[in-house]
Amino acid sequence: MPPYLTEMNISTKKLGILLLLITLGSVAFSQGKPEVTQKKGRPNIPGTFQVDVGFNLPSEKDGFNTNFFGSSTVNVYYFYDKRLGKSKFSVHPGIGFGLERYKFNNDKTLGFSADMDTVSMVPSTLPNLRKTKLITNYIDFPLEFRFSTSPDDPNRSFKVSLGFKFGVLYESFTKQKYSQDGEAKKIKDKQNFNLYPIRYGPYLRIGGGNVSVYAYYSLSPIFRPGIGPGGQENINNFTVGFSLAAF
Repeated sequence: MPPYLTEMNISTKKLGILLLLITLGSVAFSQGKPEVTQKKGRPNIPGTFQVDVGFNLPSEKDGFNTNFFGSSTVNVYYFYDKRLGKSKFSVHPGIGFGLERYKFNNDKTLGFSADMDTVSMVPSTLPNLRKTKLITNYIDFPLEFRFSTSPDDPNRSFKVSLGFKFGVLYESFTKQKYSQDGEAKKIKDKQNFNLYPIRYGPYLRIGGGNVSVYAYYSLSPIFRPGIGPGGQENINNFTVGFSLAAF
């Protein structure tokens, strides 16, 4: 395994603890501030937990053939909300997890060439294959600038947000589900598959109250240029979906 992936192979449990400590630290910091008026319709805490659910649309289909409905994103973020004075604008730095899934078509999976330099789509050798995917998990650092029509009443406010996020890959593997002798089985192959170790790109979020739609475009490629599926120089990802803010 390459050194850069070994260093980033942190367990999800440890990252969850890190996120929890940051959240608790933000709460403690807010309690040390002078008392402020509580916003209408929401608890008086310093930030917002948000979940994004979306579909992944890779830019290259010939060398990286994926299925729309099985290629999904789930982001779980905590944002620290900071209003800019008494204006309708605010800034929201955050941290969280970006969990990406790419479902393959045509009963194929990822494999390396004979020289082990280039990765490509290869036929699966498993019997009665039911599902085959690539899973890539990131720890993300989003930064969001937001306009709200009613910042004192966010549950009834129309919002437009422009953001940028930077992510670090900490886990990647293929997963194949199949059946053998009447028993459902699955197998995971945990490798880096020439994946690009970081990701970054802009996103746009528009909505009202606690619900919004969003779109994200990764300026960074999914795979390292020239050694990914099909030998493509760049396979980028575009994601569309919706977001739910907890509080």
